[in-house]
This record gives sequence, C-alpha cells and structure tokens, in this order.
Amino acid sequence: MALEKEDYTIDDINDLPDGVRAELIDGQIYYMAPPMREHQRITGRLSRIIGNYIDAKHGGCEVYEAPFQVRLNKDDKNYVEPDISVICDTDKLTDYGCAGAPDWVIEVVSPGSVKMDYGIKLFKYRSAGVREYWLVDPMSRTVIVYNFEKDDVTKYPFTESVPSGIYPDLMIAIEPSQEK
Repeated sequence: MALEKEDYTIDDINDLPDGVRAELIDGQIYYMAPPMREHQRITGRLSRIIGNYIDAKHGGCEVYEAPFQVRLNKDDKNYVEPDISVICDTDKLTDYGCAGAPDWVIEVVSPGSVKMDYGIKLFKYRSAGVREYWLVDPMSRTVIVYNFEKDDVTKYPFTESVPSGIYPDLMIAIEPSQEK
C-alpha cells in the first residue's frame, strides 16, 4: 500500500523505525509484510544453490538475500529489496548495497506482493536493465522466467527444473525431489 505523500526519498526509508521494511518506487513508499516460512525456505534454498554454483565455477558474481538495498536507478526515489539479487558487475556494490540494476533478480511472491511483483517491479526491473527476473509463486506453484535479453517469457511448474538464462548450464529445481 502506498502512502499519500508524493515525493519520498531514500532518507524517508532510512528514517523508518527499526524493523519496519518498505520499498520506494518512483517516490512512493510501499510497506512490506514479514515473509512467511515457505517464502523463507524457498529464498534460502535458491540462494544456496546459486551461490554454490557460482563458487564451484569460480565465478565473479555475488548473491544477496533480502534485506539488501538496491537502488535501481542510482537515484534517491527508487529503493527495492529483491528476495534474491545476483550482481556480476561488482563495481555496482557499495557498503549499502547495489547502485544500479542487478543482473538477476528473484522475487518469491506472497499474497501481499502480487501486484508489486507481477506489475510494478516487473516494469521497474526491465526498464532499469535487469537481465533476468524470476517470479517464484508458491500459491500457483509456478516460476515465470523473464529473460529480458532475449525478450522471452517462460512459465514452469514447480515440478520441473528451471534453466537460468544467466548461466546456461544451471538448472534449479524449486522442489528438491525434482533435482537431478
């Protein structure tokens, strides 16, 4: 839910009381509910798989889980906390988070984030230069992969391994029983 003021900045986010999480999109604050257990389980699992893959390949990308500050447009009007951010250009990393678009963003959809994840963030991530965006939806048990570089959208059920566009040889099973 957006507040009524029309011109919030990162300073307003930083002034929120401890424990209050919110995102800032085009100067509007959107409060975030605490994630549920299933959301955390999926996020932790995906983050471990991606991080282990990068380590095994001796890659230079870094993986971060929320809360992790991403200033998509390097301005003070847009601040998001993707569930998972993969940043390959480490020059974008600061002491506070990421200044610019991550290469790969994963959002685990919750009942309160449907409009943000499927609409507002989809547009913001694409226009900011994110290369790949995953919407992992535990409610529909699907993963929608937006590969913005190839202008491709593919939907997968949780029962299938999902290929990464960033790493052609990485397949991720959302449900561990599907891993090969």
